[in-house]
Amino acid sequence: MITVPTKAVPGLPKGLLDEAAEGVAVIDTNNYYPRQRDGRIDEIEEGLPESAWTVRQIGHTVIKAFNGTYAQDILDAPRPSGDPDRMALPVAGDDERAKRTVRALIDELGFDTVDAGGLDTSWRQQPGTPVYGLRAGTDAVTKALSEASPERTPDFTA
Repeated sequence: MITVPTKAVPGLPKGLLDEAAEGVAVIDTNNYYPRQRDGRIDEIEEGLPESAWTVRQIGHTVIKAFNGTYAQDILDAPRPSGDPDRMALPVAGDDERAKRTVRALIDELGFDTVDAGGLDTSWRQQPGTPVYGLRAGTDAVTKALSEASPERTPDFTA
């Protein structure tokens, strides 16, 4: 799991994942906060989704998940499968096997998931989008993902 400020990702040790088991699922929980923390990262400002940028930095595919979830909800909001109040989390990634692994983990933790597509569309779950911070079920999360705009809101641009 990569949970460091986006600006710190290039400083992670080179080859960090070289010894990882084949097919390991790496979860990217990061969000790019250019004004609040990270400064300007040109590739992201020019439209490269945050997680696609992370892939370039670490040389390993990632699954974008947990980035719009409140940490306290992971502790307080789990519900059994089928519970009408069970929250759903978007999950994006290009490696379908890794995505299935992450979705199964999230299910075990007590949350539903919505397949948010590949990393090329993972911008739909970044800060400033309708799904970011949304505490809702699969229908509402699916709708919020469909309503997202690729244009970053002013609060999330450098």
